[in-house]
Amino acid sequence: MSARALIAAAETLSAQLDGLSFSAPVTHVYNPLDYAGAAHTQYLTQWGGQPQPRRVIFLGMNPGPFGMVQIGVPFGEVSMAHDWLRIDAPIRQPLNMNPKRPIEGWACTRSEVSGRRLWGLFRERFGTPEAFFAEHFVANYCPLAFFDNARNLTPDKLPAGEMAPVVAACDEHLRTLVQTMQPEWVVGVGAYAEAQALRALASSQHRPRIGRVLHPSPASPAANRGWAEAATRQMIEQGIWGAAA
Repeated sequence: MSARALIAAAETLSAQLDGLSFSAPVTHVYNPLDYAGAAHTQYLTQWGGQPQPRRVIFLGMNPGPFGMVQIGVPFGEVSMAHDWLRIDAPIRQPLNMNPKRPIEGWACTRSEVSGRRLWGLFRERFGTPEAFFAEHFVANYCPLAFFDNARNLTPDKLPAGEMAPVVAACDEHLRTLVQTMQPEWVVGVGAYAEAQALRALASSQHRPRIGRVLHPSPASPAANRGWAEAATRQMIEQGIWGAAA
């Protein structure tokens, strides 16, 4: 399996989404596959190119404002992506900067809590990224981040008509990712990602089983009561992970 196929798919997805417009309340749209494309390509090259199929793909919703929005890595909490995943490619500035949510790249000091929890669990359970990526991969369903000035707008809150071309492009990308990596499982990180996987992959040539774990967002009271333990329990109960790594 070559990372070239993943890089080509990401470039196609980015091109398909460029130029789309969205009505109020959306004031700004970020596409980190563009301005943080070098870091995303480094992530795919470094961790997406192993020869064997992946058993599990974890699928997120879309970039968080202090994670992938900043550095182009899914759930990309800055310190975790730099220090554990060893991603360090330069980040450019987007053409239409949101002054309420500027792109600081590797200099961003705000922590993406969801990313810190997700990658923190993988580091605790597997020790090294090499051990984790031997059977796993992490991707987002949608690479765009939507803002109403400082407020983050998730894709599920936007009009279906405006999102239709986004959904079509993201569905195609997800099917390409699954066809390339041949996973046994696609695990939605949260209900939205699970629903998109169930729908988009129903007609996929390769049809993995679909699972779900609790989203690690700090907006979730359940996640704040011990997300790593809850997610690990869900993975074991679904038969995706064993009781020990």
